[in-house]
Amino acid sequence: MRGVIALALLLVIAWGISASLGDIPFGTPKTGVGGRYIEGGREETGASNIVTSVVVNYRGFDTLGEVTILFVAAVGLGAVLSARRKTEQHAIEPASLVLYT
Repeated sequence: MRGVIALALLLVIAWGISASLGDIPFGTPKTGVGGRYIEGGREETGASNIVTSVVVNYRGFDTLGEVTILFVAAVGLGAVLSARRKTEQHAIEPASLVLYT
């Protein structure tokens, strides 16, 4: 009986996910922005690679923000881990008798 209830619940959840994701519009297939970047990217930026010109020149502030967030997260993680290491100081126990003989 528990297996039937679990299967019914799983089917209801699967139906809910498929029904909610089925109506999401995924944008228009053609936009004019990409063509402009491809046609005028080399002349406007001087970069030999179109991906580099888009990332560095057209989306420079966005990329700078992402790098800043990653840097702050790495510094925060380092601070948390180094603070944990300083508080876990163990006392050195004296050596056993076996080491003295």
